[in-house]
Amino acid sequence: MANFDTASKKTAEISPKDFVDLCFGFETIDVTDIELIQPEQPTVDMRQADVVIKVEINGKLVIVHFEFQTTDSSETDMPLRMAGYIVRLIETYGLEVYSNVIYLRPDAGRGDPGQFVHDIAEHEVLVRYKVFRLIEIDGQSILEAKPMGLLPFTPLMKRPKEVSAEAWLRRCVQTADSVNVENKTAYLGTLAVLGSLVYEPETILNIISEETMERPSISEHFAAEALQQGIEQGIEQGARERALKDILEVLTLRLKPYAATVFKPTLETIDDLDRLAQLHRAAILADTLDDFAQVLTANSD
Repeated sequence: MANFDTASKKTAEISPKDFVDLCFGFETIDVTDIELIQPEQPTVDMRQADVVIKVEINGKLVIVHFEFQTTDSSETDMPLRMAGYIVRLIETYGLEVYSNVIYLRPDAGRGDPGQFVHDIAEHEVLVRYKVFRLIEIDGQSILEAKPMGLLPFTPLMKRPKEVSAEAWLRRCVQTADSVNVENKTAYLGTLAVLGSLVYEPETILNIISEETMERPSISEHFAAEALQQGIEQGIEQGARERALKDILEVLTLRLKPYAATVFKPTLETIDDLDRLAQLHRAAILADTLDDFAQVLTANSD
């Protein structure tokens, strides 16, 4: 899944103005001084925001923020997560923040209300953001406008009713191939990676080959993406296994010999490295099995 997120972020970073235009509904606005920001501040789930753009719009400096979500969030509730991003961005930059989430898969984001509500009498909190589901965006209008940053996403957008899925993909490839970009192979490769969310990779490669003669290069791009993803997953898996081993070793040495047996089944269900690091610290500080169990239970809520 990481390759979809990476492809989305790279495209937005190359063409940030197209995403600013998307945020404001392609209104006629005066956009100047666009600056892509690499956020370093932690968020509510210890993640960095995907794309943060500082931009002057109609003479006013603002922050435009985008999150790319392949599927529905399976970890932190998306409204809470977005609220965390927005508050942190306001706190960090002291500017108005226009926050957006883009759902890539056609079935994702249906239940996202576009707002976080903390409804307590006299302590209400309301944070709103825009929700873009690509399947609901008129793809033909994007093809006609040719915004370079959005064209790689068009295979995931709503196609005209009379156009078949394969004909639509071909039209998207033709349009993407017609724009002037510095690295056409990488550009079409991004379209191929994103398009593989709904099309078979072989179908995408065949159409690219027929329309652009770029199939060998795009095939290499797919292979590189897959290799990189495999490397990243391998590194993460190795780190997770080491973290689990360290926790179990500390529990065994500091508490009871059978502590590893007691907690191992639960610990093995945890993939988040930040959480495992916290549990490692808890194991070091715990005086009893109950102390560690309380931290473990609290983390599983």
